[in-house]
Amino acid sequence: MSVPSSLSSAETQKIFTQYVIPNYTRYPINLVRGEGSVVWDSEGREYLDFFPGWGCNLLGHCPPRIVEAVRQQVATLIHVPNTWHMQSQGQWAQLLVERAFDSQAFFCNSGAEANEVAIKLARLHQGPDRYKILTFQGGFHGRTYGALAATAQPKYHEGLGPMLAGFVYTPFDDLAEAEKRVDSATAAIMVEPIQGEGGVQIPTREYLHGLRRLADEHNLLLIFDEVQSGCGRTGHWFGHQYFGVEPDIMTLAKSLCGGVAAGAMLARREIAASLRPGIHASTFGGNPLASVAGIAMIETIEQDGLLEKASESAALFAGHLQQLRDTCDHIREIRQAGLMIGVELEFDGAAVVQRCLEQGLLINCTQGSVLRLLPAMNIQSDQVERGMSIFSQAIADEAANQVQPDNVAST
Repeated sequence: MSVPSSLSSAETQKIFTQYVIPNYTRYPINLVRGEGSVVWDSEGREYLDFFPGWGCNLLGHCPPRIVEAVRQQVATLIHVPNTWHMQSQGQWAQLLVERAFDSQAFFCNSGAEANEVAIKLARLHQGPDRYKILTFQGGFHGRTYGALAATAQPKYHEGLGPMLAGFVYTPFDDLAEAEKRVDSATAAIMVEPIQGEGGVQIPTREYLHGLRRLADEHNLLLIFDEVQSGCGRTGHWFGHQYFGVEPDIMTLAKSLCGGVAAGAMLARREIAASLRPGIHASTFGGNPLASVAGIAMIETIEQDGLLEKASESAALFAGHLQQLRDTCDHIREIRQAGLMIGVELEFDGAAVVQRCLEQGLLINCTQGSVLRLLPAMNIQSDQVERGMSIFSQAIADEAANQVQPDNVAST
C-alpha cells in the first residue's frame, strides 16, 4: 500500500477513526510542518503556537541545530544497546551535570520513566524499612503505575486501583502539613518545584527551602520533578535554580532534547550508586539520536543566549498579562515563572481555547479553568504581541458570553 504524500485534515481524521485508539481528545486538524513558533496544517493554514509540543518544543519547531545533529547521526548510527559506550551519551551527561549539581545521569525516554526510576532509587537507597514517599496534591508525575500512584489527583486513578502503596498525599505549599506526615518509614519527598499540569502553581521560595531543611533533618531524599520546569523554561537552567534550592534527585524530559523523545534522572553520586547493575534499564534510553539532540539543545541555548532571551520574553508576556488582569474582571489569578504561564479564569477555559484556535493561536487548558502557555524560548517579540492580542480578545469575548444568573429572564 502506498501512502499519499499529503492528506487533508478530514482524510487523516478518517484514518484515525478507523485505526487509532481514541484515547486522546484530538482537534480536527492535521499538522504537517513547523518552524519556530509557527505550525501549518495540511490545508496550508498557519497557527501561532504558544504551547509547542505540549511543552516539549522549548526551542520551537524544528530548531536548526537539532535537525542537523539528528540528520547526521541517523546516517551514522541509529541505535546501540547500553551495554556499549557511546561518546555522545557520555558528553550529554557531562553537559547536564555541569549545569545542574554534582550528580550522575540515567537516561530513559519520558518523564514518567524518569520518575519511575527516581521512585525505585529512593527506595533502594533508603532500604526496605523506609518506603514511603511524600507527594503533593495537584501534582502530576506520569501515567505509568509508579508515577501514577505518585500523582495525588484521584481523577487519574479511577478504575485503575489498587494503586501502588507507599505514597503519602500532602497539601502543596504547606510546610507544616508536610512535617506532620513524615515518620520513620518515610524515604523521600517528591515534588514539582512548579506544578505544571496542576495549573502552573508556584510555591513560595520559603516552602521549597523548608522541604530541603525537612529532608536534611530526617535523612530524606528530596526529589524534584522538573519534567516541565527544567532546561531553561524559567530563565534558569533548572527550576530549582529559580528558587535557589538543590535536590538530591532531579527528573527531566519534555524539552530535554528540543522535541526528540528523551528523559533523564540526575542523582547525587552517593545516591546514584544504589542503582546497581541489573536493577533498572531502558532499552532506548540515551540512544545516539536523543544524545546528539540533547547536546544540540544545550548548545543552542548557550550560543543563542536563550536564557537571557527567555527572561526578556517573560517580561514582555508579564506586561500583557498585567494589562489583561486590569481590564478583565473574570480572571481569578495569573501565575508566571519565566515562560511557564497560567491564567486562571472564573469560568471553564475550553471555549477560550477553541476561540484562540479559530483565530490561529494554539494554547492549552488544564484543571478546567486554567489557560496554560508554555511558549518557546526563542519566540519573537512580534509573535508575543500578535498572540497575546488574540489571547486577550478570546478571553474578553468568552467572558462577555457568560450568562449571569441575574440576567436570565424568568419564564
